Amino acid sequence: MKFPKSGGLALLLAAALGACAPETPPAPVAGTAPAAPVTRTIDIDGAQIRVREEGPADAPAIVLLHGFTMSLESWDGWAEHLSDDYRIVRYDLLGHGMTGPDPLTRYAPDERVEVLGRLLDALGIERATLGGNSFGGLVAWRFAAAHPERVERLILVDSGAYSIYGVTENPVPVPDAMRGYLLAAPLAGVQASATQIYADPARLPAGRIEQIREMMARPGNGEAFIGHLEEFVLPDPEPDLARVAAPTLILWGEEDRVIPLDHARRIAAAIPDARLVTYPGVGHAPQEEIPARTAADVRAFLEGRDR
Repeated sequence: MKFPKSGGLALLLAAALGACAPETPPAPVAGTAPAAPVTRTIDIDGAQIRVREEGPADAPAIVLLHGFTMSLESWDGWAEHLSDDYRIVRYDLLGHGMTGPDPLTRYAPDERVEVLGRLLDALGIERATLGGNSFGGLVAWRFAAAHPERVERLILVDSGAYSIYGVTENPVPVPDAMRGYLLAAPLAGVQASATQIYADPARLPAGRIEQIREMMARPGNGEAFIGHLEEFVLPDPEPDLARVAAPTLILWGEEDRVIPLDHARRIAAAIPDARLVTYPGVGHAPQEEIPARTAADVRAFLEGRDR
């Protein structure tokens, strides 16, 4: 596998696209104010999954999945803008954030789909809108294809689907330099990665890069990231994309340096009922760079005003 000479580690990081008890959240980022969030852990076969919910408990549920090496804080902006009218549920994927490593090492995409279903069961959610960024988008649409009866609508944000960086139906070897980066999570490396993920990191709230690094550096996460990459595959997605029955909104940053904009068009063409919105000057995580604008597009989609 060949990596770009500049920003290669950051590109692969983002491309690879993670009994209840109270949980102490990480330090908040300046400028964010989620509406009355409730954070707890849910046990799924020994994995302690950190879940955050806000908004009316009886409102339509939106379940959000973050990308590789990220955490549920990636959705702070959407929670702020949507939780008045929707039940916003987001969680740290296995091996990420404060969930930490999975005792059963369920890091393959299909295993994450199964765990998502188990988590929805634990939360009492029979049917929901699913949203995902990057690797989280891959898990979301795979779940929608496998369990159409449980997905009301689907929102994909710069989602993984088609082969990139040599990843196909087989995983690729993890380079030693990548292993070192994931195990150490040095701040300088995370800052360099941010310049690849975000078209303009200055748009992020103060402290966001340090928060990402804090989540990556939690005990056991580095080893889990490596385990994730060792099982990460991108087989031909079109047969499964064609099985997605839910109305789908695809949001994509036109300056995405991780997944080409052309993939957005291919996903939109492969899903039967999909529409695509792109954003000039925005990178791989539009929900973070322009949360108000993207949340407004989501609201219009959910209310049927985007047609």
